[in-house]
Amino acid sequence: IFIYGVVCYAIFFGTFLYAIGFVGDLIVPKSIDSAPQGPLGQALLINTLLLGLFAVQHSVMARPAFKRWWTRFVPKPAERSTYVLFSSLALIALFAYWQPIGGVIWDVQDPIGQAVLYGLFAFGWGLVLVATFLVNHFDLFGLRQVWLYLRGQEYRPLNFGTPALYKIVRHPLYVGWFFAFWATPTMTAAHLFFALLTTAYILIAIRFEERD
Repeated sequence: IFIYGVVCYAIFFGTFLYAIGFVGDLIVPKSIDSAPQGPLGQALLINTLLLGLFAVQHSVMARPAFKRWWTRFVPKPAERSTYVLFSSLALIALFAYWQPIGGVIWDVQDPIGQAVLYGLFAFGWGLVLVATFLVNHFDLFGLRQVWLYLRGQEYRPLNFGTPALYKIVRHPLYVGWFFAFWATPTMTAAHLFFALLTTAYILIAIRFEERD
């Protein structure tokens, strides 16, 4: 179970790094802004289904009722790692089958403007990573659970707290995603579609998360 947890984490971290290139149109072979490959209607439908797949997986598997049912088949120490694995697979499917749309909403050519937007983009991804450590990065991604199991220790849920940035803003993690998805010198139609749908999903998910 410990090895399984480590493998799931490694897949997640590789997916996280690829996501930076995918959203930022950096290095990766296929990005959110690649050249269009098919009809607009077909592209919008496929992209909506891909984002919907991630949203459903990410939300349903996080619900307490689902966890109670799911852990009848998956060992409790591996539950979080399995959730992380399924989330990573949903993102990998999105990267693989994403349909670029083409069309430019804005295109900042000024070097200073580009530098500012790339800086905000990097700030967003950095904030996401930092925020995970503020709430316990290793528990969030399942490593703490499998490590305690390896040591023969009982899992103890984390206490609720408001460390550092959480004293200032309610959801630093989500603020980071907003910067990561919206800060770009070149906003294509596909990127805008992605940013709008992910923003809507985050705002809806917050209500369920806070209720839980």
